[in-house]
Amino acid sequence: MKISLALAFLGILGALSVVAEDRYQFFTWEVTYGTIYPLGVPQQGILINGQFPGPTIDGITNDNIVVNVINKLDEKFLITWNGIKQRRTSWEDGVLGTNCPIPPKSNWTYKFQLKDQIGTYTYFPSTKLHKAAGGFGALNIAQRSVISIPYPAPDAEFTLLVGDWYKTNHKVLRRLLDFGKKLPSPDALLINGQRDSAVFTGQAGKTYKFRVSNVGLTTSINFRIQGHTLKLIEVEGAHTLQDTYESLDIHVGQSVAVLVTLNQPVNGYTIVATSRFTPIVLTTTATLQYAGSTSKAPGPLPIAPTTDVDWSMKQANSIRLNLTANAARPNPQGSFHYGTIPITRTIILANSEANIHGKLRYAVNRISHINPLTALKLADWFNIPGVFNLNTISDVPPPAGTPAKLGTSVVGLTLHDFVEIIFQNNEDTIQSWHMDGSSFYAVGYENGVWTPASRNTYNLADAVPRYTVQVYPKSWTAILVSLDNKGMWNLRSAIWPRQYLGQELYLRVWNNEKSLYTEANIPDNALLCGMAKHLH
Repeated sequence: MKISLALAFLGILGALSVVAEDRYQFFTWEVTYGTIYPLGVPQQGILINGQFPGPTIDGITNDNIVVNVINKLDEKFLITWNGIKQRRTSWEDGVLGTNCPIPPKSNWTYKFQLKDQIGTYTYFPSTKLHKAAGGFGALNIAQRSVISIPYPAPDAEFTLLVGDWYKTNHKVLRRLLDFGKKLPSPDALLINGQRDSAVFTGQAGKTYKFRVSNVGLTTSINFRIQGHTLKLIEVEGAHTLQDTYESLDIHVGQSVAVLVTLNQPVNGYTIVATSRFTPIVLTTTATLQYAGSTSKAPGPLPIAPTTDVDWSMKQANSIRLNLTANAARPNPQGSFHYGTIPITRTIILANSEANIHGKLRYAVNRISHINPLTALKLADWFNIPGVFNLNTISDVPPPAGTPAKLGTSVVGLTLHDFVEIIFQNNEDTIQSWHMDGSSFYAVGYENGVWTPASRNTYNLADAVPRYTVQVYPKSWTAILVSLDNKGMWNLRSAIWPRQYLGQELYLRVWNNEKSLYTEANIPDNALLCGMAKHLH
């Protein structure tokens, strides 16, 4: 009797464990070339399952995502999951420092969890200039039903992928960079792969969530809707104070979510995206169409904001975290008091344009990053010497006049370090920086050169945790980050020509404890390359 009761109890536990397991979603993606017509003329695009942009992944917090990527291109290929933290699994990050690229005519399967995340994200090719041909898409994460959202549930949602676009083939663009030349200005902006033709239909009186991401290569955008205001509710996985804006600046690699209430006369209203801080202003439109109407609202389109950088910086400083809202977990977002945590290390990173061996490069602290043939994560895992060291790049910019040079930039950090990073931009162009593996608190944006006294201006109460941050021309941006995710993590320019020509580095977040609680083992299906090719 006791045995049967024990077996019954174990059976109940087993059943409960099955029920409690987080959901799995499986995808098979064929990556191919195909002819697309985003600007009305045929050009070669990169398609996923025949789609441009690629298919949207709609997940829920803690979903397990399994994506079998079949590379039918003529070049090696990787996809990175922009903003997905990859808890314990930097193996799945999809950049050249963590993954060997998928060879042509072969496949590789990503396996990762949307662990403790909600919000609006994207994916895109991280190899070469493939992003200039497509291969990007949306990845949206809804909250679990047991976690409340801090606003009335919208009646539906729309996903908008906005970005600059070139008519020129991605291989031709890449050759320009390889020859040390700058890319020309983009030809246009697109919304969901279309110029001036996308339509989003809703019912009068209802409220819709618009998830808007900048998937472009180089260009910041301003987003607005004729006759309607934008109530900001989320920035890159964090619920914000629900302030209302006429328009929003969204920089390269960034994502936001807004609520839009259809409270105007039944008509069609123009959605507008324009380029920011560019010598030639690019504009694209789409339509917010009220059901039951085929006409367009009269009147001028909503105007773009001033080109003055201060307007954009003021808006950036106005965006604050909703401290009382629950995000992926039931505890309020404000329960992590980042402003009271002692800083263990300060790193100042200055971007620059450089000339190395007669060719254009971009550098961080005068080091222009090159990826070795052996993925950094593999070299670290297998203790392969000679691939990288932790002394190539310094924590502060070198003295003025120091020549730039090529190198493999890896910064060594300890798991659970709380780090202050200052992005110093002494150039005349806007920058956009992205960090894999962790979100960070963007605590300050200011003009000029950062000094220790600049800390007096930091927002240490309700800054928004995010994964991509802009740095205005001749300005600095400061972030605070808790490095609680072990692995090799890419910190890069989201402006892709700059990343391609060296404006990136890696953060090695490490401790000497080998535990599955802090880092997963190398996957059985891991691709091996360089000096790791015959290991595992």
